[in-house]
Amino acid sequence: MTEQVWGPVQDEMSALLTSHPEDVPAVVDQLTRLQDILDRVPPLLHENPLCDFNKLYLRITSSVLDRLEDCRFADPQFLSRLDVEFAARYFDALRAWSDGNDSCPRTWSVLFSRIPGPDCNPLPSAAAGVNAHINFDLPFALVTTFDHLGTDPVDDGDQHQDYLQINDIFAEEIPALRRGFLENWQLLIDMMNGDLDDCWQGELVEYTRNVAWRNAQKLWALRHDLQATMRERQRLDRTAARFGKLLLSPLGAYLQ
Repeated sequence: MTEQVWGPVQDEMSALLTSHPEDVPAVVDQLTRLQDILDRVPPLLHENPLCDFNKLYLRITSSVLDRLEDCRFADPQFLSRLDVEFAARYFDALRAWSDGNDSCPRTWSVLFSRIPGPDCNPLPSAAAGVNAHINFDLPFALVTTFDHLGTDPVDDGDQHQDYLQINDIFAEEIPALRRGFLENWQLLIDMMNGDLDDCWQGELVEYTRNVAWRNAQKLWALRHDLQATMRERQRLDRTAARFGKLLLSPLGAYLQ
């Protein structure tokens, strides 16, 4: 099935997903190469719904790299490790789905299954990817990052402040990214709304990332209880999958 999805870029996709990036520049490089491949997936050339999310993810991660290079984080080791762990879950999900593996989270399958069609509006597609990555992947990426560094996910410390700084990146990038997904008639409405849409979408990202932090703290407390961790994993996956389906439904076109 996935060979029909990836078509002539099947070998390139398989080769790209064989390894994990080891640092943030490598994450940006792998996302860039993935974007090139996704742009060439038939039959919906340049309208592949995963392209829309990957484009947004690449833009945000490039901004994270810029801030790391400018020494703007109090604990760059934490932010770098989190970025790598976060990206690994996205690439793992895509590889599992490409291989027809049942280990692909349901929340990602909701988006991946739309790759061959039917066509999706760009903004709901990007939002569905953000939903899967933040609501499901991010709490687990935080837990593995803290475990690797041997620290606890406490509020108001340097690591938490660095984590919150990513909200600023979203706030800076969302307006241009969102308008790039809109059609002409939607841009007209957007102009009439002024900064209102940018404001509420920024607030939504901030709220969602705050929930992910709380979920990570919960998972951290459960980390030695495998059964409880699995139940929480299933709950987060189920909840995110339902929201992803809503975003990609006809109603999703009105959530822009």
